[in-house]
Amino acid sequence: MQHLRQLLEIENSHLAQLLRFSLYGIQASLKQAQTEFPLDPGAELCDEVLQEIHALLQPISLKSNSNNELKLSRLREEFDADKELKLYLGNSQLQSQTDAELWNEIQRKLLRVPEELATSWRQHSLTIAQEVGAVEDTSNLYPLPFIRDEIVYPGLSGTVEAKGLCLSQKALINSEIIQVSESKDLNSLAGYLNLCINFIEIEPDLHHALKSVFSFDIVSLHSKPEQQNQYIEALIHRFQRTQKAVENTDELLTLRTWIDMDEAIHSLVFVPPGDRYSWWGKLQQESRRMLKKFVDRANNAGNDVRIRQLSGLYADICALTKDDLQLDCGGNPGEVLACLRVYARINQEESPGRVIFRSSR
Repeated sequence: MQHLRQLLEIENSHLAQLLRFSLYGIQASLKQAQTEFPLDPGAELCDEVLQEIHALLQPISLKSNSNNELKLSRLREEFDADKELKLYLGNSQLQSQTDAELWNEIQRKLLRVPEELATSWRQHSLTIAQEVGAVEDTSNLYPLPFIRDEIVYPGLSGTVEAKGLCLSQKALINSEIIQVSESKDLNSLAGYLNLCINFIEIEPDLHHALKSVFSFDIVSLHSKPEQQNQYIEALIHRFQRTQKAVENTDELLTLRTWIDMDEAIHSLVFVPPGDRYSWWGKLQQESRRMLKKFVDRANNAGNDVRIRQLSGLYADICALTKDDLQLDCGGNPGEVLACLRVYARINQEESPGRVIFRSSR
């Protein structure tokens, strides 16, 4: 152990760097293994090993934290300067004050850009993190309740300690906000709502555009906590209405409440709204596919139902909408940026949609 410490403390040594990276890798692997095999006979001794590795690495971490400079400052500079990212994220600069905050802020912003761009930037950010002595860590993750397990993005360990993000079925089962039920459809819906509510807690960039809460603008949930409370209350209230409709097996009533529910989910937005081919965009589209199941059920019950997700040029669809909102950023001038509520025709009765569009100026 003494010789390991001596080698680690040699400055500008490639061998010391290799050993340091190896120890971080072993540390992350053992933590992951403990999670997967909690009853392993070596679990208790493994805790001791992890403490020894932590003790070896701790002086290095403390030494590197002796000044206030961000280790990931290069990552911040390159991210802020990327013109392609600005097309999807707007011109706002990164706000984080620590490396851990910066890692999470960047990774969450990448959830709103097209997946191909996000993938290349996620790999680039990991490369920069590795250059300063950090390693990918998939064992230390903040769980968002949902209907499946998924690593959204990894955390870091080593010279930078940062949590990652994951979707978690266990967190959904243990949720105290909206309980799961015997209905598979309601369970899926509960997953979406629990995810939304928990994501609001950790993502300061989220806004809402739910007309029943505030009809005149897109409102920041971070800077206006009273709007956050009202939006969450609206989510829960709409879920309860949908639950009652499903239990009453009224196909049309269920469809109408599901349209309202879909609107509430899609009214949780960024400014500018996330790209439809981003992780966030694809997640919300899963909700819209669920809605189409209830359209099919209503039609199979003898009704005449049509819904339309509104996209493309605003001039082409504005006759089908009401109380739309406009932005001067994101997408192309004159385009629909997000469909908050679908246009619906239920047995000849029309219900207008609602969108966010880019001003044509």
